[in-house]
Amino acid sequence: MAKKKKAPTSNTIALNKKARHDYFIEEKFEAGLELQGWEVKSCREGKAQLTDSYVIFKNGEAWLLGARIQPLPSASTHFVTEPDRTRRLLLNKRELSKLIAAVEQKGHTVVATALYWKKHLIKCEIALAKGKAMHDKRDTEKSRDWNREKQRLMRTENR
Repeated sequence: MAKKKKAPTSNTIALNKKARHDYFIEEKFEAGLELQGWEVKSCREGKAQLTDSYVIFKNGEAWLLGARIQPLPSASTHFVTEPDRTRRLLLNKRELSKLIAAVEQKGHTVVATALYWKKHLIKCEIALAKGKAMHDKRDTEKSRDWNREKQRLMRTENR
């Protein structure tokens, strides 16, 4: 008898937590990702990383740089795999023109924040972001720590 595969508990393949620390996220977009077969198999196993990945625009197309999809040893024996290759993002013309116009402004960049499954397709969540200065990062950390401390105090009072 064939064994049934377990359903994945989460649709998320990879997150870029560093992007939320380094940038103010202004607007999010959902983009398709042009992948090869071995990359899809690796994503099913959770072998993808988005740390330090960002989006560039070339010839009216969006390209994802810095995303790493580690090949599986069993799936990549008969052809050359390139884990750090640039991958094309699939976006509408309207979304592309909006992102290109925003990137041409000073301080704006487009970063990949998440890779996830949507039905049988792999989608990439990209975000229009503005870089944080060092003091902004410290302020964010202070407020996060204070909120955590408030939660602790509230929990101890209610006991």
